[in-house]
This record gives sequence, structure tokens and C-alpha cells, in this order.
Amino acid sequence: MGPWRDGSRPTGRPSLVEVGAMDCVAVVLAGGKGSRLEPLTRDRAKPAVPFGGAYRIIDFVLSNCLNSGLRKMLVLTQYKAMSLDRHINLGWRRYFCRELGEFIDVVPPQQRIDEQWYQGTADAVYQNIYTIEKERPSHVLILAGDHVYKMNYRTMLDFHIQNDADLTVGALPVSVDAAREFGVMQVDDQSRIIGFQEKPQNPMPIPGQPDRCLASMGIYVFTARFLFEQLCQDATNRRSSHDFGRDLIPSIINTHKVQAFPFRDENRKQDAYWRDVGTLDAYFEANMDLVAVDPMLNMYDQTWPIRYHQPNFPPPKFVFGSRGDAERCGQALDSIVCDGCVVSGGRVNRSILGPNARVNSFAQVDDSILFEGVQVGRHARVRRAILDKGVIIPPHTEIGYDPEQDRARGFTITDSGIVVIAKSDHAMQTMALEHVG
Repeated sequence: MGPWRDGSRPTGRPSLVEVGAMDCVAVVLAGGKGSRLEPLTRDRAKPAVPFGGAYRIIDFVLSNCLNSGLRKMLVLTQYKAMSLDRHINLGWRRYFCRELGEFIDVVPPQQRIDEQWYQGTADAVYQNIYTIEKERPSHVLILAGDHVYKMNYRTMLDFHIQNDADLTVGALPVSVDAAREFGVMQVDDQSRIIGFQEKPQNPMPIPGQPDRCLASMGIYVFTARFLFEQLCQDATNRRSSHDFGRDLIPSIINTHKVQAFPFRDENRKQDAYWRDVGTLDAYFEANMDLVAVDPMLNMYDQTWPIRYHQPNFPPPKFVFGSRGDAERCGQALDSIVCDGCVVSGGRVNRSILGPNARVNSFAQVDDSILFEGVQVGRHARVRRAILDKGVIIPPHTEIGYDPEQDRARGFTITDSGIVVIAKSDHAMQTMALEHVG
């Protein structure tokens, strides 16, 4: 650790001022299959799934890091990582200067330990321990790349140092039903974790709040040396599944100082916003939240911007409104419309149109999410649907109106009735060819 500004050297554990952003490495776990988001994850990793029209899911955690002043990032990938790798190369590397020791590196599995995929979250970090160690960090921030929220990680790092903790876990109150999908913590009056259950069937509620549990957000701040020691011990344990929540955290809460950090939202809203968009229905609802008049997630807040790759598309365009034909008027109400879109005599309501999408004359799109390059043909109707990149809806086609017909076409239909059409969907291609024929 370097000297203080007055030339003296500190004693004991360093403060946040001394540590600085450059002494912390952020490790983003972005290798999950995201099987519950299929078919959207059929050809891409879950963190690379588009969100809110212009963004990818991973843009939120990366923006949080950048806004927090953290400029050393490792993104650990695994399954179907090409789209994610391309996105980071095109949209994110320009924010970092190698000459100043800054970087964002996409790290595929190295198979340094064995010829196998990562066995768990702790194993993913362990197999990249050499890459982390060579940066000589004082602390390591471990993050999930598939959650949507705004958070200042420097505040959590400060909390970790001030409490002289070995590990600090980001914590968020959730309902008892939702807690079954998370790690559930019990804490004392000093926010020290004294109990931890990973995805329990009967989660223990917060004292005095029988309908709420304290859930782990999958955000961890480790003192670096302590992390390396624990990872090496866990790697030699044949009974371990090598996961932070299932194995590593429960094994240390009685012997080391493990703190819970209450989530502090940088979203400038009264209620904290954090979403795990792990299912199609949760993903759809989180996107639809954005088209509200006053959405819970504020994407227009310039004090905590969410950055993304901006392709070179022209501004959106709405045409045929001046012809006097009420049926052929290009308009979008309560919607998000990205660059490159053309609403050509069609109508869009409560929907999100990704870059370069097109809605043709007399078409109707309601409560739907259209990814980049989607085209909706004349007189087509689309309702409560997610259309993946490049999907073409032939003229006079109806999507989302007859569940049995949509199911017969081979489309995915969620529990709440959302129709999902994957890119290069065979049924959709067949319909388009039949129309041309």
C-alpha cells in the first residue's frame, strides 16, 4: 500500500481513502445458462439479453461499477458468450485506459484446474485466482451480471472497511415466498450475519416482520487475502459444491466476521428497486415497468447513468400522420422507441421497440417487447409478446390473440400468457415464406 499524501505510512487496516477504487478488482459472474429465460437465451448468455430497448442486462452492473469509480473489472463468461463478448468490446472498452491500469476483460473458462466447466460461483472465481492475484488488490468485489438495479459499490466497500469485516454481503428484504429463490440471512443488532440458508423451503423471517426475509443479493466484498485462502480451502473439499451461498458463506459465519450491508438504491426513488429477471414473466414485467408515466426504475437520471453500446442508427421516425387517414397513422403511445425505428402507419401502445424495428401500415402492437430489427407486417396484430432479434411478422398475422394457435406454431407461452418468439424461429420463417409464395 502506498504512503499517505503527507508521506507517512498508515498502520492497521486501510481506510477507504487509502484503498481507493484502483485497489479493488470487480469480478462479474456472467456465465450462467439462464435456462428459465429460453428461448431468449438460446443463442446468448443471460447477461447479454436486451433490456429496456437499448440496453443489455449486464449494462446495469457494469454501469454501477463505472459510476462507483471501479475501473478494474473481470467479466467471467461460460455459456454462449459470443454476443456478450461482442457487446463489451463494442460498447465498454472505450471507458477504460490501459495506460492508467484500467481495464474490463472478458475471461472465458481457462480450465486451469481440470477439463470441466465451472462447478459453482466460488469455483468460477477460484479458477481465475491467478488473474485476480496479479493485480494485487486489497479487496475483491464479486457481482452477478444478471440483475437490474442501481447501486454505489463504494459505499458498500466503505462499510466493509469500517466494520473490519472479512466478508460483506449485500442484503435486501424480500417476501417470504420470493426468499425461497435466494440465500436468506439472519443478523444481529450489529448487522453481523449469524445464520445463512441457501434457497430454503421454509425461510426464516426477519424478527418482527413475519412476511419478510433478509435475502442475499449475490453481491460480496471480500478482503482479498481472506478470499484467496477460503477459495483454496474450498477447492480441496470434495463434499463442497464450490458455491458461495451453499458452501463458503455458511462455513465461515461462526469463525469470521461476516457483515450484511443494507442495499442503498441510487435510483432516486422512495422504494428500492432491484430485480432478478430470471424468468420470462419477471423479465416481461420489469420491461413493462419502464413504460409507466413514473416508472420505478429511472432511466433518465443523469446523476447515475446506465451506459450501453449505441449503434449508428438514425433517429426514430413516425410517418403517414399527415395524410388524413385515421387508420393509417404512425404513432406510439406510452412506449419506448429506440434509434432506427420506423413506425410507418402502424400503432404502438405500451410497448418497447428496440433499435431498427419497423411497424408497417395498419399494424397494431400492444403490450409487447420488440428486439432489434423486428419487422411487423401490414395489418398484423401483436399483443403481449416478446419478439427476439430479427423476427419478421408477416402481414395479416395475429400473435397473442389465440393461445392454442400460437402454441401449435411452436411458440413459447409463459404461465401468464406471454408469447415469446425466438429469432430464426422455424414456424415464423415458414409463415413468411408462405406469404411470399
